[in-house]
Amino acid sequence: MIISIASGKGGTGKTTVATNLAVSIDGPVQLLDCDVEEPNAHLFLQPTIQETKTVTTPIPEIDLEKCSQCRKCMDICRFRAIAVIGDTVLTFPELCHSCGGCMAVCPEGAITETGRELGVLETGAMNGVSFVHGRLRVGEAMSPPLIRAVRERTWADGLTLIDAPPGTSCPVIAAMKDTDFVLLVTEPTPFGLHDLKLAVEAVKLLKIPMGLVVNRADMGDDMVKSYAGTEGIPILMEIPFDRQIAESYSRGELFALTMPAWRARFRGLLEDIETLTGKGVGAK
Repeated sequence: MIISIASGKGGTGKTTVATNLAVSIDGPVQLLDCDVEEPNAHLFLQPTIQETKTVTTPIPEIDLEKCSQCRKCMDICRFRAIAVIGDTVLTFPELCHSCGGCMAVCPEGAITETGRELGVLETGAMNGVSFVHGRLRVGEAMSPPLIRAVRERTWADGLTLIDAPPGTSCPVIAAMKDTDFVLLVTEPTPFGLHDLKLAVEAVKLLKIPMGLVVNRADMGDDMVKSYAGTEGIPILMEIPFDRQIAESYSRGELFALTMPAWRARFRGLLEDIETLTGKGVGAK
C-alpha cells in the first residue's frame, strides 16, 4: 500500500505526521520525501545515507551541420524550448520538458540528447525505516522529474509513505498520483480551511480515497470539522496544540518515540486507513 501525506499549504505538520507514522509501524516501512525543493524528513529520522545519485533529464543538442532549419522542432515544442533564427538554432534547457518530440520530427537526424542535472537522490535507512529523498539543484525550476525519480524507488510490496510537497500544483500531483490513499494534514484556521478545500478538489480529480489529520486541533474554529462532515471526509486523527509535542519538535525529536501513547495512536491511524482502503494487515 502507498499512502501519500499531503496538505494544501505549508506548515500544517505534514512532515511531522509522515515521520511519526513511519517510526510507529511494526515491521518494514519505506518513507519517500518528495518535497524535493525543501526536504526535511531526514532532519527527524536521521537516516544513514547509503547511496547518492545525480539525477538528470534529457535535453536536445543540435548538430548545425546536419540541420536544414526546417523549423519542425520549433513548431512541435509547446514550451518554446527551441528557436530557429536564420541559420542558428537556439535551445533553452530550462524550458525543456524532455518529451522527445523534437527528435521524433527532425527529418535530418540532427538532434541528439544530452543530460541536464536536476538534483540528487539519496537513499538510506533508520531502524527499519527505508528512506529516500530528492534534493533539487539550486536554481532548477522543474521539480516533477526529480519527484518521479524518487517515486521510482517505491517498493513493489510492503508499505510506502510519501511526504508530498505542499500546495496543489504539478509537484503535488506527481507525488500523489497512483497512490492508494491520501492523508491530508490541515489546521483549524481560515487559511487552513481555504487551502484544504483546494487540496480536496485535487484529490477528487485523481479519484483517490482520502482522510484528514487535524493538527493543533484545539485552537482555531470548527469550520474544518464542519467542512469535513459536509464532504464526507473522515477525520482520522486530531493532534492538540501541546507544549510537550512542540518541545520534541524543536529538538528534532519524534514525539511518537518520546511519548509512547502517541505511537499507539499512529498505529491506530494506519489501521483505520487499511480498513478504508481494504489493504493491509488490519483491512477487513
